[in-house]
Amino acid sequence: MQKSKKSLWTLIKSQWALIVMSVPFLLYRILFSYVPLTGWTMAFQNYKPQIRNMWDQQWVGFDNFENLISGVTSNQFWRDFRNTLGQSVLTLILGYVCAIVLSLLLNEVKNVPFKRIIQNITYMPHFLSWIVVTGLVSTMLALPTSGGIINVVLMKLGFISEPVLFLNDASKFWGIVAGSHLWKELGWNTIIYLAAMTAIDPTLYEAAEMDGANRYHKMWHITLPSIRPTIVILLIMSTGYLLESGFEIQYFLGRGVNAKWAETIDIFVLRYGISQSQYHLATVAGILKTGISVIVVGFVNFIAGRLGSDKLI
Repeated sequence: MQKSKKSLWTLIKSQWALIVMSVPFLLYRILFSYVPLTGWTMAFQNYKPQIRNMWDQQWVGFDNFENLISGVTSNQFWRDFRNTLGQSVLTLILGYVCAIVLSLLLNEVKNVPFKRIIQNITYMPHFLSWIVVTGLVSTMLALPTSGGIINVVLMKLGFISEPVLFLNDASKFWGIVAGSHLWKELGWNTIIYLAAMTAIDPTLYEAAEMDGANRYHKMWHITLPSIRPTIVILLIMSTGYLLESGFEIQYFLGRGVNAKWAETIDIFVLRYGISQSQYHLATVAGILKTGISVIVVGFVNFIAGRLGSDKLI
């Protein structure tokens, strides 16, 4: 026991600089991520803003949860829950697959200047705010007379015979959200995959080439298996954001004709919770979203472990 304590203190002394550096980040996380959790008490109260002391509020138990799930606003909540989940799943699949494919293609580019140009072009949209992206998307999807480049290109290629009002077609809204996320974040999402590919032993490619493997064989049998741990870990972490499909693009592009497919849980919290001063309702929606995300991450992490892949814990 004494030896164990001694080794612990020895480790702390040897890593004191890293520990000191981590203290500000730890305090930041506690202050902005854990202290605000005291606000979750509103979910169990009939919260009234005029009562300053939150502990003097009227406690109602789980009535707010019941009202949200099966009460007056339950239809809107479950509709927005469906939209959030659908948009997130579509965005995750499209972005995940395309990021891996683009990483594989960039890894095969031997012309370094050309590779850097492509990377810079695909990285740049990441630094645009969603407000700017929303304006660009709205313009690109407009009619040709209003600068709608998407309609112009599709008509030139013969895919459509007349302009389409994309934002007035509710069934296309999920695809618009997924496509916008793909354009904005595709290049940025390739960074980790490309970094993982640099750690692959070059002799593996040389041996495969001597055995007659072409580029596609090497990508499939060497590159992908080598970065599989990275792919799995990022997938597990991404599932924690399944109910975080975004807010700006849905809020600014969501209209009366597509609201049934555009509104998400975050918009529900704004319109039915905060705007109507039903803070307890907004808190319950946030708790349910967080709880479901934790369960999904744990489940996916468990499945990855059972399949013999790397996992978070």
